[in-house]
Amino acid sequence: MPRAKFQTLTEQMFYILLCLKNECCGTDIMEKIKSITDGRIILGPGTLYNLLEQFVTEEIIVETKTEGRRRSYILTEKGKQILESEYNRIRKQADDYEKLFREEQ
Repeated sequence: MPRAKFQTLTEQMFYILLCLKNECCGTDIMEKIKSITDGRIILGPGTLYNLLEQFVTEEIIVETKTEGRRRSYILTEKGKQILESEYNRIRKQADDYEKLFREEQ
C-alpha cells in the first residue's frame, strides 16, 4: 500500500512549512531556511518552487499575493496540522533515541 502524500515530510518540506507560519515569498523562504539551520540546509529554487506548487495544490499553503514574479504564501489550517503532526513524529523519534541510548549509561 503506498504511503499517503505528505504523511511524513522531508527536511526541506518541514522547513518550508515552518517558514510559512508567517507570510513570505520564495526568496525569503530560502534565506530563512539557510539562517534557521546555520547553512546546514540550502534549498535550491527548483526544489522550493516545485514543493510550493504541490503544497498549494494540496491546500497545505495558500498564495496570498503576487507582485510581479514575486509570490507570497502562508500556511492553511491543514498545513498547520501537517506541520504539527510532523513535529510530534520527530519528537517521538528523539524520545525513542533518548530511551535507548540514555538507559545504557
